[in-house]
Amino acid sequence: MNILIGLLVTFGCILGGYMAMGGHLQVLFQPFELLIIGGAGIGGFIMANTMKVVKDAGKAIMEAFKHTVPKERHYLDTLGVLYALMRDLRTKSRNEIESHIDNPSESAIFQAAPTVLSNQELTSFICDYVRLIIIGNARSHEIEALMDEEINTITHDKMKSYHALMAMGDAFPAIGIVAAVLGVIKAMAAISESPEVLGGLIAAALVGTLLGVFLSYSIVNPLIANIKAVRDKQNRLYIIVKQTLIAYMNGSVPQVALEYGRKTISAYERPSIDAVEQEMMNPGGDKKAA
Repeated sequence: MNILIGLLVTFGCILGGYMAMGGHLQVLFQPFELLIIGGAGIGGFIMANTMKVVKDAGKAIMEAFKHTVPKERHYLDTLGVLYALMRDLRTKSRNEIESHIDNPSESAIFQAAPTVLSNQELTSFICDYVRLIIIGNARSHEIEALMDEEINTITHDKMKSYHALMAMGDAFPAIGIVAAVLGVIKAMAAISESPEVLGGLIAAALVGTLLGVFLSYSIVNPLIANIKAVRDKQNRLYIIVKQTLIAYMNGSVPQVALEYGRKTISAYERPSIDAVEQEMMNPGGDKKAA
C-alpha cells in the first residue's frame, strides 16, 4: 500500500507541478523513449544475472508490493516451535526428538506452527541445529559461529536480486542520456524542418534524460529500498532461532531462552511476554484470529 501511495504522490506532484507552470502533458508522452530506456535496462539486467536471480527479482518485487514481512503470528509460531523442541530436549529421549526433526511435516510440533512449516528454509535451519544439539559434542560458541556463517550465506543469497536491481536502477540515468542522444540525432536529421517541428523533436529528445533520471531516483531505487527492508525482516526469523538455541545451549531454561530470541525482534513488532506465554500453553491458538 505504501508503494502505491508513494507512486500516486510522486506522479501527482511531478505532473501537477509541470502542468501548473504551463507545460503540456502530450510532450511528455514519448513511448519509444521509454521503450529504449526500459528495454536497455532490462536487457542489461538479464545479461548480468542468472535466471535464478532474475526470477527471484520478480518475486522480491511482489513481496515489496504485498509487504510480505513476518507478522506477530510468524514470530509466535517460531518461538512456539523452539520452546516445544527445547522442552522435549530436556524431558524426552533422543529418538523422540529425532522423529520431529527428521520428518517435520508429520511432526505435531511443526504442524502447530504452519507459518514455520511453510517456510522450508527456516524449518531446515531449525532442524539442522537441533540435530547438532542432540549429538552433544559441539560447544555453543562453535554452533554460534556456524549459525552466523549460514545466516550470512542466506542473507547473501536473498540480497542477490536486491543488488542486481540496484545496478539496473543506477544505470537508468545514463541510459536516459543514450535515449536523448538518439532523439537529438533524429532532430538533426530534420534540421531543414520548421522551428515548430524541430522544437518538438528536441523536446522529445530531452524527455529521454528526464525519464532516465525519473525512473532511477523516483521509482526503481525507492522500490529497491523497500525490497531490502522486506528481505531484512524475513531474515530476522533466523536471528531469533540462533539467539534462542544458543541461550539454551549456554544453560538457560526454555522460558528464559525464548526471551533471548524475543528481544531480537523490533520493539514495535515484538510480541508481548503474555502472548509468548499463551503460545507456550496453547501452540498455534491464535492462528485463526491472525
